[in-house]
Amino acid sequence: TETKEEKVVEEAKPTSAAVEIPAGVKVVTMPRLSDTMTTGTVATWLKKVGDTVKEGDILAEIETDKATMEFESFNAGTLLYIGVQEGDSAPVDTILAILGPAGTDVSGIAANYKVGAVVETSKSEVKAVTQTEATSNSQLPTSNSEGRVFASPLAKKIAQDKGINLSQVKGSGENGRIVKSDVENFSPSAVATPTQAVAEATSAVAAVKPFVPAGEVFQEEIKNSQMRKTIARRLSESKFTAPHYYLTIELDMDNAIASRNMINGLPETKVSFNDMVIKASAMALKKHPQVNSQWREDAMVINHHVNIGVAVAVEDGLMVPVLKFTDQMSLTQIGANVKDLAGKAKSKKIQPAEMEGSTFTISNLGMFGIQSFTSIINQPNSAILSVGAIIEKPVVKNGQIVVGNTMVVTLACDHRTVDGATGAQFLQTFKAFMENPVTMLA
Repeated sequence: TETKEEKVVEEAKPTSAAVEIPAGVKVVTMPRLSDTMTTGTVATWLKKVGDTVKEGDILAEIETDKATMEFESFNAGTLLYIGVQEGDSAPVDTILAILGPAGTDVSGIAANYKVGAVVETSKSEVKAVTQTEATSNSQLPTSNSEGRVFASPLAKKIAQDKGINLSQVKGSGENGRIVKSDVENFSPSAVATPTQAVAEATSAVAAVKPFVPAGEVFQEEIKNSQMRKTIARRLSESKFTAPHYYLTIELDMDNAIASRNMINGLPETKVSFNDMVIKASAMALKKHPQVNSQWREDAMVINHHVNIGVAVAVEDGLMVPVLKFTDQMSLTQIGANVKDLAGKAKSKKIQPAEMEGSTFTISNLGMFGIQSFTSIINQPNSAILSVGAIIEKPVVKNGQIVVGNTMVVTLACDHRTVDGATGAQFLQTFKAFMENPVTMLA
């Protein structure tokens, strides 16, 4: 069985005034799977024209601007027509496929279907299922009579990176589809032929010969996913529209380290430094609401609620889950919510609503050893905080050089809404909370 997060969307059928629909025929259109989605890309068709489709079968995998989703049908019938080929993109509501009784002529529907046509009152449903790995024990063939291999996009990418021939991999997914674990657990030696063994032995002998430079130019072209296109578009718009400036401050983290050790010493309690950064930011935003703002051409919007977006690196790019009303959460509640949302983001189970409504963003690369960096503002926010690693180094305290722990943070501000002094005051308040964590527990 598969673990699935379901979101129901509708497949539209145009009125008979636009085109006559034979009895039992269903027109499936490109669904809107998120509020920001305008186009979708068909990553993989799991059915081909002529195949029988049962209720609940997955028709295709569709890339949106946020994730790759499986498109599952609530209707039964024969797949009569495919409107968007693999790798191609199409706007929302474009005809995606036509289902119906075998042998039905749907050429007139395909040729005359109008995008945005008035929808009849009778509608059938199709649900989009967040892509997860199948755990079915079905061991059906992983390729059809045409030699095509059925594999998830992630499995294909891993196989390409490792140089694995997918035709040699046995799939454990639904209908024998190859999934991530099949590729990761694949052992080439298990399927090696005598010819391959000879080739490997010959290669080993050749390896001791003198090296003769004979390289060749090698390039790889990777088609941009909808998520990557959206990241590029939004960050470009932000960088080239909002006048960014940056404020950097160094924090004394000795008290934060001691406080975290004490908190985590309590039963069933675990708080990270990132949780403390989020809490301190939320409290500082309440004291400096202008940093918690957004620019509009006609007005500046000051948000008095605090919704902090936490940047999370995922396989295909970057997601920003949002902690709603962060200022009202305790440190432990922040920790639990961040862990839950980050897990959903990385496993592609997060819903679009859980990534909307941020008023401020935090990006932390400290776990990668990055000491300081600057970020591009996540519009429509007015600021983003970049958090570096905690570094043990010599510091001066009370006129003496001692070993201390410091952390550098950089605030990127939109100068249209946040003046330099306003951003600096926010950082002073943030610094006070971080260097005296007890004040965040009051």
